[in-house]
Amino acid sequence: MTRRLLLLLSLTCAVGVGTLYFPQAITPLIATGLGVTDDSAAVVVTATQIGYTAGIFLLVPLGDRLPNRPLLVTLLALTGLGLLAAGCAPNLPALVAASAAVGVTTVAAQIVSPMAAGLVAADRRGAVMGTLLSGSIGGMLLARTFGGTLGEWLGWRAPYLAAGALTLALAAVLARALRALPAPAPSPVRPSYRELLAAPLHLLRTEPELRRSCLYQATVFAGFSAVWTCLPLLLTGPAYRLDARAVGLIALVGAATMLCTPYAGRLVDRHGPDRVNLVCLLGALASAAVLAIGGLGSATGLTALVAGTLLLDVAMQSGMVANKTRVYDLHPDARGRLNTAYMTIGYLGGSTGSWLGLQTYTHTTWPGLCTLLAALTAFPLAVHLLTARRPLASSSSRR
Repeated sequence: MTRRLLLLLSLTCAVGVGTLYFPQAITPLIATGLGVTDDSAAVVVTATQIGYTAGIFLLVPLGDRLPNRPLLVTLLALTGLGLLAAGCAPNLPALVAASAAVGVTTVAAQIVSPMAAGLVAADRRGAVMGTLLSGSIGGMLLARTFGGTLGEWLGWRAPYLAAGALTLALAAVLARALRALPAPAPSPVRPSYRELLAAPLHLLRTEPELRRSCLYQATVFAGFSAVWTCLPLLLTGPAYRLDARAVGLIALVGAATMLCTPYAGRLVDRHGPDRVNLVCLLGALASAAVLAIGGLGSATGLTALVAGTLLLDVAMQSGMVANKTRVYDLHPDARGRLNTAYMTIGYLGGSTGSWLGLQTYTHTTWPGLCTLLAALTAFPLAVHLLTARRPLASSSSRR
């Protein structure tokens, strides 16, 4: 794992994640260009997200059966072709279908992560996971700006066509770079596709450390999603009376997380994931108190919102580095299936958190939402304090 290859893999993560987010910025342009309502155009974003969830479940486990390198390049090439098809779509149904297909194949970051974990020694794994996550965060943050700016300038098709060309070029470069690496040793066991699909559930039943990592990620991500779902309602409401641009500016503060996750990865390598998890859970809990001040309005409240969202973002993303490092150490030959279980539970937590957050904010406003965040982070913190001192034996160690 050279610096150049790590940079290329981080760029791959950025492009893969960015593909999910740039359509959100051009939904009004799609509606105008195709002559449909904004609500109808928003189905494009939904189709992409549904496709991505299906891709995690259906394709990521294949990384444990098929060679990672051709699989990654093939998925990138299919994503590029799907983006070009979306950019040429003559009507909304064709665009929705192409977007769903793009969502299924744009799981590059979830293929890169287990592959990279197998290319480095255990004492460097955390740092590499942090760098890859930094790339994903960069792609998420910059994608909306890229899509919105290019779309306003050249129309809604331009972001799709540009992203498609970029993805195909990246696939070609990555194919050449990965070809120079020595071939990995073939796995002695080649599970069937049906076994691959059933494996994440089996691993959740048999691996306590996987369940613990999933619990940490699902609960903190639920709190994170609840806050970001309701933050626009607070900022545009009577406490601040700001417009949607303010939400975007606060979101850009999260760019600082790109600098924090590589450092968090090095701390994981040095001190282990449990200590980093402890700090992250404490940070997420503290963010609830800081964010509570944000409900007061005024410049002081706005400063608290910026500081609180940044603290929560850093805690959530750095905790993910620790969780993934712990998970990938369980079964080197099943990292794809472990990642599928971990990411599926994490996304379920985030989706549930968005719904809970909206319900809580509707009935109890911002103080109730901050209480929800505190409860969602206090629970895994209590579990961590009870279990981290007496690590549970995994099924691999029992064998």
